[in-house]
Amino acid sequence: MEVDTLVEKGSTYLPEDKVALITAAYEFASRAHQGQLRKTGEPYLEHPLSTALILVDFHLDAETLAAALLHDVPEDCGVSLDEIEANFGSQVAGLVDGVTKLTRLTSRALTGAAKSKAQAENLRKMLLATAEDLRVVLIKLADRLHNMRTLGALPAEKRRSIAQETLEIYAPLAHRLGVRQAKWQLEDLAFRYLEPRSYHRIARLIAGKRAEREGFITEVSETLCRELDKVSIEAKVSGRAKHIYSIYQKMSKYDAQGKDFGDIHDLFALRVLVNSVPDCYKALGIIHNFWRPIPEEFDDFIANPKDNGYQALHTTVMCQGTTPLEIQIRTHDMHRVNEYGVAAHWLYKEGKGGEQFHDEIAWLRQLGGWREELDSEEFLEHIKTDVLVARVFVYTPKGEIKELPRGATPLDFAFRIHTDLGYRCIGAKVNGRLERLNYTLKNGDMVEIMASKMDRGPSLDWLNPELGYIKTSQARNKVRQWFKRQERSQSIEAGREIWDRELKRLGIGLPKVDKVAHLLDYDDADDLFAALGSGSISSAQISLRLSGELEPTEERVEVLPPRKVSPVSIKVLGVGDLLTRLANCCHPLPGDKIIGYITQGRGITVHRKDCPNIVHEKERERLIRVEWGAVAQVYPAMLEIDAWDRVGLVRDISAIIAEEGVNLSEVSVSNHRNDTITLQFTLEVKSAAQLSSIMSRIHSVWNVVSVMRKEA
Repeated sequence: MEVDTLVEKGSTYLPEDKVALITAAYEFASRAHQGQLRKTGEPYLEHPLSTALILVDFHLDAETLAAALLHDVPEDCGVSLDEIEANFGSQVAGLVDGVTKLTRLTSRALTGAAKSKAQAENLRKMLLATAEDLRVVLIKLADRLHNMRTLGALPAEKRRSIAQETLEIYAPLAHRLGVRQAKWQLEDLAFRYLEPRSYHRIARLIAGKRAEREGFITEVSETLCRELDKVSIEAKVSGRAKHIYSIYQKMSKYDAQGKDFGDIHDLFALRVLVNSVPDCYKALGIIHNFWRPIPEEFDDFIANPKDNGYQALHTTVMCQGTTPLEIQIRTHDMHRVNEYGVAAHWLYKEGKGGEQFHDEIAWLRQLGGWREELDSEEFLEHIKTDVLVARVFVYTPKGEIKELPRGATPLDFAFRIHTDLGYRCIGAKVNGRLERLNYTLKNGDMVEIMASKMDRGPSLDWLNPELGYIKTSQARNKVRQWFKRQERSQSIEAGREIWDRELKRLGIGLPKVDKVAHLLDYDDADDLFAALGSGSISSAQISLRLSGELEPTEERVEVLPPRKVSPVSIKVLGVGDLLTRLANCCHPLPGDKIIGYITQGRGITVHRKDCPNIVHEKERERLIRVEWGAVAQVYPAMLEIDAWDRVGLVRDISAIIAEEGVNLSEVSVSNHRNDTITLQFTLEVKSAAQLSSIMSRIHSVWNVVSVMRKEA
């Protein structure tokens, strides 16, 4: 029986009275769940028992294992927490209560915005509970892992929803807590349901080369053991398998480089476990002397541990002449922490962690301070962008280390130091050099913020994601709060100016602003302008709605004069490769709602749905459903740019256009007497959204005064 396995494993590190607590919890759960079945058809007791078996491998305390066995009893069996406390104590009851509250939130079958808010609130409570008692979230991770192992019994839509949540939230959370054993299993299982074809294809590719790789790993392992024995380094050398989701990520990277599966040599790598830190570095020296190391493929995570506590030496060497071999070197203690993360620090005899443990999850404790500042969806945004991502470490001028999400900018750094410093930031030096405020910080950078002596406040451009000034939600929310504190009338006026400027730049006729407001869930135009002026919504979002999602009206003028669109750009009743052409009367664009008209001998003409010719068409049977397919064509758009003349201006603007992957077909320059110039660029763009992005970036170029779209 599996309960015997649980007791046997627990007995290896728990005293007898604690093992008795686990046995009693199992018997209590067995009586409570008697007669209940899971959707897989197996007895329900299998789920809490499997959850406890996952946690016993982490060597967690008896109270945690007991709570894992009992975590579904209050909800599914009608047993009160008071009864659990009377039988197993307040600590077990508290853990069961924490897990039960989380389960209530995740069990609701919600869709759309409601689902997003519930997921955010669920995550908020999970992390805040973790800051108080780590064991709550460890039970939840084990609970989710076993649910993922038995996910096949649920309907397809439910499987995908749970798998997506697992890949976005639970697997990164396991990584952040350093619980690698749970992380890779959650990733692989989620990937299996989200991309089943890719999953099984990679699994077949791995199986096909397994014998060859295992033979290679066995040979190099024996060779390395002999070399380490010669210098009296006691080591355990073993192969380390790459997991399916990590292989998929690597294959995606290789596809972009034009490589295939056969070019991935590190599907199996070596792991070397030694007794001490000095032995790690000695073993590294032996390996580098025996095999040629690959430059820039060495990482010392012992001297510079990862933010989740991970420690090891990583190196890649050329083995047997031409084969890259990845090797990780660590102590046995490091290995346990790397596999089980903060769970490895849990002091089950005392029921709480030590000082080092609390330092390592300090990032969780700061979340408590945002309960009042952020709503649920902003909280979810913060977690996804600031917590569950890779990190960079940079220095202040005084040598203090600051941790930021990868991709952070000097502005993110300024707000991390102090909110007021962020508001007054006017520039930044990185490693002594003046850099743009949207410069991407790298590990080891020394950052100095240049601040205004006056309280000038932030710029609305900082909230424009296309300009890349701010990457962390912490800084973004601080900027939003600043604008929200301004007078509503000022925000409305500022928003109205942004609205007029954006429409003028894009060359779009003025649609009814109330219609746009309702589309974006605002009551009226003033609410929309206030949100735009306060930075709650960006001009880029507005222009995207105007160019794509807003129902076309007769007032709307042509945004992009189209070239001839290839037939494959239109699908008729879901089928491509049919003879189609775009109507000259209404000039439909990608994003417009369209309908087809069956002509005599000329195929199908595609009109906008609001085209007068379609509205007044009497032969309705000649109308046919069509939709946009993969639009590969481009459309000419002319930009007029006024700027102060300087050396390199055209080069800087052209570089932005090239970075966007847009062709520049024509350029003209007009010089004026007051040292200003007018540039006219004709671009070939794919959509109005792409044009808006380019215009926003050009407007931020030094000396550019205005950017407007002109009729081609």
